[in-house]
Amino acid sequence: MIYVIAKSELKPGCREEYIKIAKANIPNVLAEEGCIFYTLTEECDAGFGGTVNPDIVTFVECWESVEHLHKHLSQPHMEVFKKQIADMRVSSELRVVQPV
Repeated sequence: MIYVIAKSELKPGCREEYIKIAKANIPNVLAEEGCIFYTLTEECDAGFGGTVNPDIVTFVECWESVEHLHKHLSQPHMEVFKKQIADMRVSSELRVVQPV
Protein backbone atom coordinates (compact mmCIF):
# COMPACT_ATOMS: atom_id res chain seq x y z
CA MET A 1 0.00 0.00 0.00
CA ILE A 2 1.21 3.50 -0.83
CA TYR A 3 0.01 6.99 -0.04
CA VAL A 4 0.18 10.00 -2.33
CA ILE A 5 0.18 13.64 -1.33
CA ALA A 6 -0.28 15.77 -4.47
CA LYS A 7 -0.13 19.46 -3.57
CA SER A 8 -0.92 22.29 -5.99
CA GLU A 9 -0.67 26.01 -5.56
CA LEU A 10 -3.30 27.58 -7.76
CA LYS A 11 -3.13 30.84 -9.64
CA PRO A 12 -5.27 33.60 -8.12
CA GLY A 13 -8.88 33.32 -9.27
CA CYS A 14 -8.63 29.66 -10.34
CA ARG A 15 -9.65 27.95 -7.10
CA GLU A 16 -13.39 27.52 -7.73
CA GLU A 17 -12.98 26.23 -11.28
CA TYR A 18 -10.16 23.87 -10.28
CA ILE A 19 -12.23 22.40 -7.44
CA LYS A 20 -15.24 22.00 -9.74
CA ILE A 21 -13.16 20.11 -12.33
CA ALA A 22 -11.38 18.01 -9.69
CA LYS A 23 -14.58 17.00 -7.90
CA ALA A 24 -16.15 15.95 -11.20
CA ASN A 25 -13.21 13.59 -11.78
CA ILE A 26 -13.09 12.04 -8.30
CA PRO A 27 -15.78 9.36 -9.01
CA ASN A 28 -13.74 8.23 -12.04
CA VAL A 29 -10.66 7.77 -9.87
CA LEU A 30 -12.51 6.03 -7.04
CA ALA A 31 -13.78 3.48 -9.58
CA GLU A 32 -10.24 2.57 -10.64
CA GLU A 33 -8.78 -0.79 -9.68
CA GLY A 34 -6.42 -0.37 -6.76
CA CYS A 35 -7.80 2.93 -5.48
CA ILE A 36 -8.42 2.73 -1.75
CA PHE A 37 -8.88 6.43 -0.94
CA TYR A 38 -8.83 9.63 -3.00
CA THR A 39 -9.95 13.04 -1.78
CA LEU A 40 -9.26 16.69 -2.42
CA THR A 41 -8.33 18.78 0.63
CA GLU A 42 -7.59 22.38 1.51
CA GLU A 43 -5.51 23.95 4.24
CA CYS A 44 -7.26 24.76 7.50
CA ASP A 45 -6.36 26.61 10.68
CA ALA A 46 -5.68 23.97 13.30
CA GLY A 47 -4.15 26.37 15.81
CA PHE A 48 -0.51 25.48 15.19
CA GLY A 49 0.52 28.86 13.81
CA GLY A 50 1.35 29.78 10.27
CA THR A 51 -1.03 31.03 7.66
CA VAL A 52 -3.67 29.24 5.66
CA ASN A 53 -3.29 29.66 1.92
CA PRO A 54 -6.68 29.25 0.20
CA ASP A 55 -4.89 28.77 -3.13
CA ILE A 56 -3.27 25.51 -2.01
CA VAL A 57 -5.22 22.29 -2.56
CA THR A 58 -3.95 18.78 -1.96
CA PHE A 59 -5.09 15.39 -3.14
CA VAL A 60 -4.60 12.74 -0.46
CA GLU A 61 -4.65 9.27 -1.98
CA CYS A 62 -4.13 5.65 -1.05
CA TRP A 63 -3.34 2.97 -3.64
CA GLU A 64 -2.81 -0.77 -3.39
CA SER A 65 0.56 -0.48 -5.18
CA VAL A 66 2.89 1.76 -7.15
CA GLU A 67 1.75 -0.08 -10.27
CA HIS A 68 -1.84 0.98 -9.60
CA LEU A 69 -0.69 4.59 -9.20
CA HIS A 70 1.16 4.49 -12.52
CA LYS A 71 -1.89 3.00 -14.23
CA HIS A 72 -4.05 5.73 -12.64
CA LEU A 73 -1.84 8.51 -13.97
CA SER A 74 -2.21 7.22 -17.53
CA GLN A 75 -6.01 6.80 -17.49
CA PRO A 76 -7.91 8.74 -20.19
CA HIS A 77 -9.89 10.70 -17.57
CA MET A 78 -6.60 11.80 -15.97
CA GLU A 79 -5.27 12.99 -19.32
CA VAL A 80 -8.44 15.09 -19.72
CA PHE A 81 -8.09 16.39 -16.14
CA LYS A 82 -4.45 17.39 -16.69
CA LYS A 83 -5.39 19.35 -19.82
CA GLN A 84 -8.31 21.06 -18.07
CA ILE A 85 -6.17 22.31 -15.19
CA ALA A 86 -2.90 22.88 -17.10
CA ASP A 87 -2.97 26.67 -16.83
CA MET A 88 -4.43 26.89 -13.32
CA ARG A 89 -1.39 26.02 -11.22
CA VAL A 90 1.59 28.05 -10.10
CA SER A 91 3.34 24.92 -8.87
CA SER A 92 2.73 21.32 -7.93
CA GLU A 93 4.48 18.75 -5.79
CA LEU A 94 3.96 15.00 -5.63
CA ARG A 95 5.06 12.86 -2.69
CA VAL A 96 4.66 9.10 -2.57
CA VAL A 97 5.12 7.44 0.82
CA GLN A 98 4.67 3.98 2.28
CA PRO A 99 4.17 2.59 5.78
CA VAL A 100 7.30 1.59 7.67
